[in-house]
Amino acid sequence: MAILGEHKGAVEHPRRVAVIGAGYVGIPTALLLSHFGHQVVLAERDDYRRSTMQDGRSPIIEEDLEELLRSVLETQRLRIIGDAAEAVVDAEFVFLCVNTPMGIDGHADLSFIDGACEQIKDHLMPGAVVINKSTVPVGTTIRVAAALGRSDVAVVSNPEFLREGTAVRDSFGPDRTVVGGDDLEVAATVGGLFALTGAPLVVTDAATAELIKYAANTFLTTKLSFINAMSQLCDALGANAVDLVRGIGHDPRIGFSFLNPGPGWGGPCLPKDSHALVAIAESVGEQIPLISAAIETNSRQQRHIVQRVQELAGGSLAGARIAVLGLTFKANTGDRRDSPALVITKLLRDAGAEITAYDPTVPVDASDDDVKGLTLCASVLEAARDARVLLILTEWNEFRELDFDALGGVMAQRAVFDGRNILDLDTARSAHFVAWGIGRS
Repeated sequence: MAILGEHKGAVEHPRRVAVIGAGYVGIPTALLLSHFGHQVVLAERDDYRRSTMQDGRSPIIEEDLEELLRSVLETQRLRIIGDAAEAVVDAEFVFLCVNTPMGIDGHADLSFIDGACEQIKDHLMPGAVVINKSTVPVGTTIRVAAALGRSDVAVVSNPEFLREGTAVRDSFGPDRTVVGGDDLEVAATVGGLFALTGAPLVVTDAATAELIKYAANTFLTTKLSFINAMSQLCDALGANAVDLVRGIGHDPRIGFSFLNPGPGWGGPCLPKDSHALVAIAESVGEQIPLISAAIETNSRQQRHIVQRVQELAGGSLAGARIAVLGLTFKANTGDRRDSPALVITKLLRDAGAEITAYDPTVPVDASDDDVKGLTLCASVLEAARDARVLLILTEWNEFRELDFDALGGVMAQRAVFDGRNILDLDTARSAHFVAWGIGRS
């Protein structure tokens, strides 16, 4: 793995670290710190995740993670256990990396944070530093300090900026490290744990550190919603969204990052963080209409795609079989939380469509609630059989070069809608398909 070769050597003064929660944040954090030479105990109460990692296997789909896991286990600098209280007994630094899902009112649900504090508060060593790495609302550092009830323990915020699918690479090569706390010296010490990444260190107060995470993610949602709104305008005007992106992305003030039209943003972070920031603003009597508009534009994009698919299907979705390719919120992850693909499949079904679906991470016998009502298939060709429209909703590499001749032989009609703009539409058209994409038809 190239990442390991880029960071030779280890810290001169290893520290004792506990990481609570083996999820998409906790696992990369624990592996990074143990790889850099720190002694790390990772606490995970889920039996499957814990035993899988103890065997050197990754419980999540993440590039380079399994190789790094096996490497640090061999060094014996990483120990994986089930008890959070045991994990923190000798720890100088304790990272809280637990889930903070969106509650029904839009605010972040902090019950897992509260539970972790209750578990560890009586077992922390004097002088320990507890670090919020989960995405949490402004003021959570104060909440955690109160929940711990320990005047001899410091609490700081250290938000993560990891992308699923490349979380390991992002951990080793971050754009910046942000740490916030009342004691800036303590915050800087926490930042020092990540010094070998070579990333700029931003030390600030806790409230600002907590807000930085929300500001970063909601800025990205506004950029994505903007380009999706432009793709809708391209459809209306007969313009080409792909060329539009080329025409504005070369401007360094705009750039190409997060400027790809698609089925809308989703996943475990952007939706909940956008709603949470709106809720945070409202709690102090403020409004952020820009973010509210980005959220509505996202929903409008998904409804727009359903309308386009309906047009391809002949004007009605009632009884129409639609083959959906991709169910995860993006490629190279098995995560389907708040996936735009699932939002769109629900809208299609509500309009009367029958959905056959294929995703390389979803087995045909999956029974999770989010895929109930879908006919899950083992291949693209199986999903496409008797379908009136083929709809790409996740940008898996295997969908970039489809065999349109074979697909045309099994579909009820030759029509494809590329919801990720990954196809050469001319190739599809040469096989006598009606082929549309996002902002290009």
